[in-house]
Amino acid sequence: MTETNADGWVSSTHRPMGFPEFVAIVAGIMALNPIAMDLMLPALPEIGHAFAVANENAVQNVLSVFVLGFGIGQFIMGPLTDRFGRRRVLILGMTLYIAASVVAALAPSFGMLLLARLFQGLSTSATRVIATSMVRDCYTGRRMASILSLITMIFIAVPVIAPSFGQLILLGTGWRGIFVVLFLYGIAALIWSALRLPETLPMSERKSLEWREVLGNYRRTITNRQTLGYSLAAGGVQAVLYGFVFSAEQIFTDIFDLGRLFPIAFACVAVGIAAASLLNSRLVGRLGMRVISHSALVILLVATCAMALAVHFGMLSLAVFMPLAILCTFSFGLSFANFTALALEPQGHIAGTASSMFGTMTTLVSTAIGYSISQGFDGSLAPFAAGSALSAAMALAVAAITEKGRLFRPHGKPV
Repeated sequence: MTETNADGWVSSTHRPMGFPEFVAIVAGIMALNPIAMDLMLPALPEIGHAFAVANENAVQNVLSVFVLGFGIGQFIMGPLTDRFGRRRVLILGMTLYIAASVVAALAPSFGMLLLARLFQGLSTSATRVIATSMVRDCYTGRRMASILSLITMIFIAVPVIAPSFGQLILLGTGWRGIFVVLFLYGIAALIWSALRLPETLPMSERKSLEWREVLGNYRRTITNRQTLGYSLAAGGVQAVLYGFVFSAEQIFTDIFDLGRLFPIAFACVAVGIAAASLLNSRLVGRLGMRVISHSALVILLVATCAMALAVHFGMLSLAVFMPLAILCTFSFGLSFANFTALALEPQGHIAGTASSMFGTMTTLVSTAIGYSISQGFDGSLAPFAAGSALSAAMALAVAAITEKGRLFRPHGKPV
């Protein structure tokens, strides 16, 4: 039986394992997704060469098809985890992740590699949905946003170091060695979860898989103004991040000619997310989710518009691009955890379904926009800057509509 108290707890299920370990293990399973994305970045040219992929932009499908599977998979994971519990579905998802890593490492063709990447994405949808569902099982309100920020700060270390680590793997084993590393990480995460992670959804609160009830739960999720609005706004913010990740190798190597320094530049930009997540975890209890996330949207819009103007006037050098890109990732770090908490807050009774719907909407929206931005790459930063500015403007407009024009309002009590 769950019960909300003054500290924002709604469950004490995870306390036997200790709070630090709970945060660490949730961050660890969520990191299965970004490590599978960002470890690949330095390997894209080598993969394209190995399979004789003529179109340089087509190699980006190694990333985009993974994200597509991630988005689609979240749609079905919510009802499954609300019915069977968090642990069982999580273990099944990680087992699929391990198997897909083996297939990718042995892939004889580019098509088979893409298929394996699709299933890798599908499997990590379980880790994303279940991680956020477990946090929602145990926390509410500003406390939930604070915990999500702490988790984000921990697992964001992955994209900071992953490209550099991927570069080292390439030097020693080639691109197939990257999937061996993903396989080993999946094994470690599976063992840790199987041995230590508790079930946070009591039997008394599990839902039926009867199709009318499942569709009814999805309908209640998507027709909630706050859930729908912040899901779409989060998708717009994440689209800027995905546009950057999909295009990063071309931006830093083709435009700025950084060569093997690309992972360092990428890490510098990604640090913005970690710094913002730490700041958000400390401030959200006092200022509230709306004040921080709406301010972050304004910062993102200003940064992307400045980038577009710099491109137009031929002034977007590396020295100008880096601080603006860091400002964009900083804005993402300040907004995304708060948008997640705001979207899931009204859905505690169906947290798994709501988490899956949130993940599906944000991922598909951000993937579609981010993929369009990356596929528009023409040797310049114009498509990225213009697409990012439009996406940021869309996110701000959606947030304003969701709040009926009343942005920056404090929400909930300080914790």
